Amino acid sequence: MENYQLGVIESKFADLIWDHAPMTTRQLVELCAKELDWKRTTTYSVLKKLCDKGFFRMENKVVSVLVTKAEYNSFRSEKFVEETFSGSLPALVLAFGSRKKLSREEIDQLQSIIDDMRE
Repeated sequence: MENYQLGVIESKFADLIWDHAPMTTRQLVELCAKELDWKRTTTYSVLKKLCDKGFFRMENKVVSVLVTKAEYNSFRSEKFVEETFSGSLPALVLAFGSRKKLSREEIDQLQSIIDDMRE
């Protein structure tokens, strides 16, 4: 999973694909020209890189998703907790809660998540 890291530009590009896939490569080129001001060659270069990393697949001129945005965000969150808090989710919550007071609604949401995980 080490390959599952995106830079700022790659993230913007991936968001376009996640928001519109499946799509043809032509549609992607047009979208990137409009949203990112990219040329066709730039779009294909970045697409190839992210296909090689296993995020997307291009087959018969159709781009599809292999790793969803939710899966990517989950991986990055787990990696952040591992690297920053030695894998301790309670340490993350404690650090966050020491700087920002949680609302009653946020506490209830966290409790609900914990209760669901116990089942």
